[in-house]
Amino acid sequence: MKKKQSWSALLTFTLIGALLASCSGEGTGGGSKGAQPQSEGKKADGNVSEKKPDVASEPAEIVFYSNNGDPVESFDYKFGNSLRKKFPNYTIKYIMKGQGTNLPDLLAAGTRFDIFFQTIGNFENYAFTSDIQYDMTELIATRGVNLSRFEPTIIDAVKQASGGKLYALPITTTNMVLYYNKTIFDKFGVAYPKDGMTWDEVNELAKKLSRNDGGTQYIGYTHSPNHSIRMNQLSLGTTDLKTDTPTINTDERWKKLFQTTFLDPVQEPSAQESLKKTNKIPDANDFVKTKNVAMFGYMSHLVQTWEEQFKGIDWDFVSFPTFKELPGVGSQSYPSYFGITKMAKNKEAAMEVLKYMASDEFQTELARKGLIPVLKDQAVLQQLGKESPFKDKNWKSVFHNKFAPIPALSPIEAELAGIYTTYATKAQIGTVDLNTALRQAEEDAKKKIAEYKQRK
Repeated sequence: MKKKQSWSALLTFTLIGALLASCSGEGTGGGSKGAQPQSEGKKADGNVSEKKPDVASEPAEIVFYSNNGDPVESFDYKFGNSLRKKFPNYTIKYIMKGQGTNLPDLLAAGTRFDIFFQTIGNFENYAFTSDIQYDMTELIATRGVNLSRFEPTIIDAVKQASGGKLYALPITTTNMVLYYNKTIFDKFGVAYPKDGMTWDEVNELAKKLSRNDGGTQYIGYTHSPNHSIRMNQLSLGTTDLKTDTPTINTDERWKKLFQTTFLDPVQEPSAQESLKKTNKIPDANDFVKTKNVAMFGYMSHLVQTWEEQFKGIDWDFVSFPTFKELPGVGSQSYPSYFGITKMAKNKEAAMEVLKYMASDEFQTELARKGLIPVLKDQAVLQQLGKESPFKDKNWKSVFHNKFAPIPALSPIEAELAGIYTTYATKAQIGTVDLNTALRQAEEDAKKKIAEYKQRK
């Protein structure tokens, strides 16, 4: 975004009607293997294509980059191998974050990358502050990408913090689920959790399973604090965008969220003592390696990232617990955005790649691997996990609840959420009381917003 834009302009969350009108009748294509010329008429997947130059037949180099730490093997498994097969005339490359390849390093060296991808909030934070974003509105329209095919809460989130422009397309998403270790439940004779449980029910289970047994401290429930904040079910954003002020100590729902999802699960005395002693919240390593955590709230795609680790534990998952006042509402969706950069050498070729990544064919392939697609087509969604090494698990739990709406987000949402996470963690461990945590988080967030305004 241009630095001259005001704070309020950055936070205009409407997309021009002309964009939707220009895209509403067009399909994403990508239904056949290989790079074939497009022709007029209706495709097998119901999309309508126009007669356009065959961009895919010309050689091109498309370089992807993300600073999310995704290794090359993971990129190739999820994206790279399929893209190379689909586009034999394209050279598909991926730059992984590492020594000398952090985003500032690449920009300082003038290293080109054509497509930048990151998760919601992080994409805006890195792309906008580095000024690498490119408005894809015209390319989306001319290449025939149908935005109405996307899951509504996900495509709505793309429109937020964009000033009416489209800097990216969502390609994959994830949500929160409740993993559980069957061995611990069996050891203590407690019934397994089930889909549709409330926080009250899960917190009661956590109390039963938190205990010190034979010198081993078992924790009934733990989570990723950052994702519990970022993907919260109450659809709380970190900032009141009308007043440019933090919401953490003015919206009472934050206190409810902290109490219910951070404090209540660890009320059992031995659990509280363990948290204070270690000064940390148990994490994914404790669930799959130490194996002393009974239930773990985390994103559904973890089993793809940690495939080998999950093979060493007897586990399953169920839907994320819900607030009784919001029945059937799970976590927010947490999409990954893929955006063409200003420095992209061949923007039309890059758009052709993104168009294919949003197609039924590619989205179905992602779903079968266990990655949540961003389309709302039930035929695509029903393929979830079919080819996963864990295809016998409870994949339907991922869609048991509907996504909570994604709130309007600040351009520095990731940084503000980090502050909220820090103080929520302190409250859970017991180093500060809840009211103090809320107040201190508000103070730090105000400073962060003021710093952002200064550097615009």
